[in-house]
Amino acid sequence: MKRKFIVFQLIALILCGFSVQQTIYAQSSWNYKKATLSYVDLSDDAEITAQPVKTKTIRLKKSKSSEDAIVIKLNNIINANLMGIGGAFNEQGGEAFMSLPESGRKALIESLFSSTKGSGFSFCRTAVGSSDFGLSAYSYSEVPEDYEMKYFSVDRDKKSVIPFILAAKSENPNLKMFASPWSPPGWMKESGKMDGGSKSPATNVLRANPKIYKAYALYFSKYVQEYAKNGVNIDRLVVQNETDMNPKYPGCDMSPEQMAELITNYIKPQFAKDQVKTEIWAGSFRGKRSDAQKFMKLKNATDAVGVGLQYCSPSVLKELNKNYPNLKKMHTEGRCENGKNSMAQARIRFGEIASWINLGCENYCYWNIVLNETSKSGWGWKQNSLINIDRTTKVVTYNPDYAPISLMSRYIRPGDKSLKVEIKEGTALAVCNNYRLVVFLQNDEKTTKLRHLNLEGKVFSVKIPAQSLSALIFEKK
Repeated sequence: MKRKFIVFQLIALILCGFSVQQTIYAQSSWNYKKATLSYVDLSDDAEITAQPVKTKTIRLKKSKSSEDAIVIKLNNIINANLMGIGGAFNEQGGEAFMSLPESGRKALIESLFSSTKGSGFSFCRTAVGSSDFGLSAYSYSEVPEDYEMKYFSVDRDKKSVIPFILAAKSENPNLKMFASPWSPPGWMKESGKMDGGSKSPATNVLRANPKIYKAYALYFSKYVQEYAKNGVNIDRLVVQNETDMNPKYPGCDMSPEQMAELITNYIKPQFAKDQVKTEIWAGSFRGKRSDAQKFMKLKNATDAVGVGLQYCSPSVLKELNKNYPNLKKMHTEGRCENGKNSMAQARIRFGEIASWINLGCENYCYWNIVLNETSKSGWGWKQNSLINIDRTTKVVTYNPDYAPISLMSRYIRPGDKSLKVEIKEGTALAVCNNYRLVVFLQNDEKTTKLRHLNLEGKVFSVKIPAQSLSALIFEKK
């Protein structure tokens, strides 16, 4: 009897496992007649505030019109464990944030990171040293040939970057962080400096020297440990930002082969030696030079937990999905734009986010969370941000991009599952967890638009407000 019981248990577990993966929501467990409609106004004259989301209860009507219906595949899971939405902390934004009085800082942090009163950002980025939105180029190892990192210091980040992140974590203690360098310390590169350097001859590259590789691995380990001592846990390290760039700002042109050697022979062993638990990810890769595909073909590619991607065409992700169906993929940087912070730019955010998540990425990371009143980098160009802070007047401005990002972050939560969607016209995105199913739709027209949803074979119609991004939230019966 005992053996039979064990066999029955094993069969039950196998069947349950299959059922969980294949038919999680096969039963009609959701109430499709009534839904919560949360939406943001994306019209040109919309006023963006710290609380841009409007919510109301609606009733859906059954419809016979199924030809143009958006089909939500409840049993077809794209990614079973989403990390959520976030953005990037940088030195310029940190300085602007610290210029606010305490009450202003608290209100801003609540609007971004509170899961009950704000956007609830859950997965954010920061730079290892200077990004192009640092106040100037800097690293944590400014003394040349300091191979043992005796002079390593994160003191500069203690002025603004770390306090900014700590403020966010005080509002959301579960906030996850990933980090990547724009450039190694200048003395580790052929150019001898962090910013600038040429492609031919190649000077904007890490020196191909085992002694340098070992020092750089130690640099990463020190960074993670020092940040932890200051209250910031770095959950993931992405080895190099934009591996194929030779910019005038901090950067480093790193080949897939060099990255793989760093990970396998230096960073991974150093982290193990120092008992650093931070995950090591390859990237961040763009699509221009096929670095992601080349990296994945290397025999030791699996020493990286996954790949970080940005500015890739959908074809790159489709190719990776086809060749490496179990590959973990994370999104590392959203479209920067040009500092105009227009509503026309905000209206394309949904399509951008939906594309990354529908193609298997587990998150979306906006670029600059906060910039100052100039929106200008230390190297002279402007980019968009969710928020601008005037350091003199202390005025906080919420930009159009904030509205769609805030809405999507509220309803794409850590642990959610992304679902397959079939749509003939436009874009749709669907996520679910054990408590709710959320379908995102956008209407760019100046009048209300009727859309049809096919949910478990039943078709319902719903009116989407004019010029809005909407989230339809269905709960259990």
